[in-house]
Formats: sequence, C-alpha cells, structure tokens
Amino acid sequence: MKLHEYQARDLIAKYGVAVPGGRVASTPAEARAIAEELGGRVVVKAQIHAGGRGKGRLVEAGETAAMFEKLTTDPANNSGQVKGERVGGVRLADTAEEAEQAAAAILGKHLVSIQTGPEGKLVKNVLVAEQTDVAKEYYVAIIIDGAEAAPLIMASTEGGQEIEVVAANNPDAIVKMPVDAATGFEPYIGRTLAARLGFTGDQANQFSKLLEGLYDTFVATDASLVEVNPLVVTTDGRVIALDAKVTIDDNALFRQKELEALRDKDEEDPLEVLAQDLGVANFIKLEGNIGCVVNGAGLAMATMDTIKLAGGDPANFLDIGTVNDPQRVVNALKVILEDPSVKAILVNIFGGMARVDIIAQGVIDAHKQIKIDVPIVMRLVGTNLAEGEQLLEESGLPVVRAKELGEAAAKAVEAAGKAA
Repeated sequence: MKLHEYQARDLIAKYGVAVPGGRVASTPAEARAIAEELGGRVVVKAQIHAGGRGKGRLVEAGETAAMFEKLTTDPANNSGQVKGERVGGVRLADTAEEAEQAAAAILGKHLVSIQTGPEGKLVKNVLVAEQTDVAKEYYVAIIIDGAEAAPLIMASTEGGQEIEVVAANNPDAIVKMPVDAATGFEPYIGRTLAARLGFTGDQANQFSKLLEGLYDTFVATDASLVEVNPLVVTTDGRVIALDAKVTIDDNALFRQKELEALRDKDEEDPLEVLAQDLGVANFIKLEGNIGCVVNGAGLAMATMDTIKLAGGDPANFLDIGTVNDPQRVVNALKVILEDPSVKAILVNIFGGMARVDIIAQGVIDAHKQIKIDVPIVMRLVGTNLAEGEQLLEESGLPVVRAKELGEAAAKAVEAAGKAA
C-alpha cells in the first residue's frame, strides 16, 4: 500500500525525521491559507501515486495519452519544469497569491509523467510546503534485501534524480549497508554511512539521527520501502528530508489499521482493488487478453511465460493460493471477467494442498452465479483429480481440457484469437 507524499512526510516526522513545514490542501483557498502561514514562499506539489511529477505535465482527461506519447518520444521538448514555460506538477511560488494560482492550475487536472502511464492521474490534493535553500542533495532508502534476509539501507550522494539512473550511470555512487534485524539500528551504522557520504561534524550527527528515524519508521509500520529523494543539506547547515515515499507491506495491514485508513483506492488499479475486496489478494493487472487462475506464485509465473511462448499475452498474475472454498474460485473469475480485454481464461492447477475438486466446483459455481462468455481452458493435476474430473464431466460445461501446460497455453491462445 502506497502513501501519498504528505502522508509519508507526516509519518516519518513522527519518528524524529526533520521535514520542512507544510500541509495538504484540496482547494486553492486552502493552499493560499497554508502559504500565508509559511510566509508565502512555498512549493506546491501535486499528490499522486507516481514519480516524475515535476517533469510531468498537466492536461485534461482526454489529452493524457497524447501527452504521454510526447513525454516518452521527445522529453527534452515536453517535460515539465518547476518554473518556466512548461511548468509541471511541482511549482514554486513566492507569495500566497502565487500559491493559490498554482494550486488552481494543478487541482482537477490529470498529471501525466513517465511513471503514470498513458492514462495519467487525477490530482485531488496538493502539498504546500516551505521552500528550502538547498546546498547539496542526497538519496537514502530502506528496503528488504531478500538475499541478505535483512533490511538494507541504500544511500547516494547523487540525490534529486531517479536512483535507477544513478545505478546505471554511476553505480559506485550508491553505498549499501544491511541491518541485522535482531539487533536493529545501531549508532555505528549511522556513523559509517555518514562518513561514506562525506558528512562531517554536526551534519554527520544530524544525518545519523535522521537515518535512525527512517529505520524506526520502516520497522514500526511494516514498510517494504521508505525512501527520501532528495535528502538535502540546506545553506544554513540543516539535514532534512525534502521528499518522502513510504510503501506498506499489504500482508501486514491486518496489524496496521491506522495506516490502512490512509489508503487511497482511487490511486490504485480498480481490478486490483476489487480483487482485494473479494479476498483474492495476489492479483496484478497486466496488458494481455488471457486471464490466468493459478495456484502458487512460481507456477503462475511459469504459466505466464508459457502463454508468451505460445504467442499470447497474459492479462493478469493471479495466485489463488491453497483453495478450500469454491467461492474463492468464483471471486477470482469475477475479477478477471471485469477486464474487458480478456478473451479467454486459463485455469492451471497443480493440486498439492489445493484440491482439484474444489477448483472444479468453483468453476461450476461461477457459471451459475455470473455470466461467462469467454472460453475457459483447464489444466488440472494433483490431489482429488478424479473427483474434479467427475464433477466437470457431470456438469456438462463447455470447458476446454488440456493435460500439459504447453498444450493448455496453446489452446488458450487459440481460443483468445477466435474470440478477438
């Protein structure tokens, strides 16, 4: 679950991280009032779940695809600016009146950036924050390193730009340090990273304290990512987080109810929201036309690869998990069928703890509960296979059967092609 920048800033501030003053506004009048409180000299930032806001452009709903094409093919002549002729989703204001004008120009528009995709994102709120005189920009983030099985702190002297660009062009500028989850953040970690980034004296102490606050945020909120880009040193010597990004692990939301209330479903894919609401947690929308119902993440990825090898494109990743309730199969098919691009569905089950007869009964129940007007290809192997086969045979449903995954993928691609 992603947080908006203003939510992430408020969150890390609770754990002692220094951030500039500022608040969120949903109207131009609110933006003006906040700017007046901050002395007038502020930055107004569109709040959406995507990066590249400053280089993005604001357009009406029907113009998003055309603008995305311009940004991807000719960024030099189309990318947004903080100030200038092509101002984007981040704008500087020197007075409260300018802040009000900036908010009026941003709110209600669709912001298109490299990260939003061609559909863009509707801007409902802006962050109004005090401007900061920056002397130097840095990058810092905390993620989970699967190889180390530990939290990993990444930092760089090359802040204010995409870390992927830094990794590609100057990988030596990124320093990494794992944290032992059993002992947690210890003072030497802050001192070591401060030295590697060139901090000295009081600024090294400020950086260490800020880093500890970010780590405390990471652990306490069950985050999968805490990122500050840029982390800055101001001209008067302060070390502060100018921006913030926090992503909470969805699997931990059951114990993060206060944070779950911050979720903005309007920023998420509608199908993924529906899937979560129906208890189909492991669903990711893709761009193809063959829906997938699979048990197990590895098998789901292998199924998508096999569809590609057969000349097709998967419409989703869906790990239905260990199924003991036919209704979960029904719900999975409901989600997939909400996608108008789906022309066929491939059900690929390798039953271990998941029972084939439960899957079969779920497909039968789905035909009774919802309208299914696309072909379903089923490849079933494993526990209670004979019982599942009998249920399908007695149901008389026109499902397409396959014994091997390659055969099933080929039949799904063929069926999708006929239905297109």
